[in-house]
Amino acid sequence: MPADDSPRPLADRLRPRRLDEFVGQSHLLAPGKPLRAAIERGQPHSMVLWGPPGAGKTTLAELLAGAGQAEFIRLSAVMAGVRDVRAAVERAQALWRDRRRRTILFVDEVHRFNKAQQDAFLPYVEDGTLTFIGATTENPGFALNNALLSRVRVYVLNSLDPTAIRQVVDRALSDAERGLGGRWPLSEAARERLAQSADGDARRALIWLELAAELAGAQGVALETALAEVMSGGAGRRFDRGGDLFYDQISALHKAVRGSSPDAALYWFARMLDGGCDPLYIARRVARMASEDIGNADPRALQLALNAWEAQERMGSPEGELALAQAIVYLAVAAKSNAVYTAFAAARRDVERHGTLEVPPHLRNAPTALARESGHGEGYRYAHDEPNAYAAGECYFPEALQDARYYQPTANGLEGRIGEKLERLRDWDRQSGWRRYP
Repeated sequence: MPADDSPRPLADRLRPRRLDEFVGQSHLLAPGKPLRAAIERGQPHSMVLWGPPGAGKTTLAELLAGAGQAEFIRLSAVMAGVRDVRAAVERAQALWRDRRRRTILFVDEVHRFNKAQQDAFLPYVEDGTLTFIGATTENPGFALNNALLSRVRVYVLNSLDPTAIRQVVDRALSDAERGLGGRWPLSEAARERLAQSADGDARRALIWLELAAELAGAQGVALETALAEVMSGGAGRRFDRGGDLFYDQISALHKAVRGSSPDAALYWFARMLDGGCDPLYIARRVARMASEDIGNADPRALQLALNAWEAQERMGSPEGELALAQAIVYLAVAAKSNAVYTAFAAARRDVERHGTLEVPPHLRNAPTALARESGHGEGYRYAHDEPNAYAAGECYFPEALQDARYYQPTANGLEGRIGEKLERLRDWDRQSGWRRYP
């Protein structure tokens, strides 16, 4: 049967069968690396393979099973449950009892298993009944139980660079047994374009290539023409709304603003939009940046962020996105201060540490005769009646916290002037000699 007439998808047919066919992940598979050694020795150990789609997680699991001549049982955490795990365990036990053959249980998308499902195979990983290999696109530290993580080694796979994907594309075009057999010529420029557009995902490149070959055969056009049509719809860059990459990108945007890099901030903003992120989510985070990283060094930053948020709500895209871009650039170049952010955090820690401290009597409200008879409000100094509208030496804290100080203004932007004013007020406090508490 001609290779491209096989009912199996091209990406599956081209899956490497030997380690020397595997492309990429040299940080894990270079000579002397533990994962390569495990494959070469045929002695797989339990592990979690963490990486983006199309990086080779399933292929590595199959290579490990083949090298160790182990039974390979594959489950998808999207479809499988505890019953499927138990059936896999029973098969592994029977294979070892009857044939002394080891079993590798490969669980794809393992982060989708809940705690009970993950716990179901822990005893059998522990006693060696099976070797567990999980594949995930999510951070295992968040997605997997500590009990499971303590029994496996985590390997991090990287997305493939265009050079690696180009190798996969070239093999697909030339392989007479499993690929397209050299019957579909493709220019160097088109191959490079395909490798770049795949965005680190070898599977995506092969899917596009296979669809283009089918389209070219049906329409009687050149593969390059069909490939351009297949790729014209685009698939966007990797984003995985709500997954690790989502939070990595918003983190990069936030850090670029904090680091006063408007160009990098605009890049990450554009990346998130390109991936399909809701601009209103970004608007909310931009408003957070204005308070957390700029604060009173430039109070206009928060107002501009809120204005951009409102513009996005009222006008939608693309007009609202331009307003967000304006706000992001302003925040990136504005004077920076996290003084309010750290002060608020310190105040909250004191609240947790000291519990419910009583409001001092002079600060209490006195709306009734009973409250006044109880001393509420007694001795309170009305600031507007004092010189410079400031009651020098007055304390507005509970007694246990009378010397607390949270807000430490920086010298940046407007906050420098705020700091000067607060120091002046403290000088008046010291000169007054008046203290509410002894």
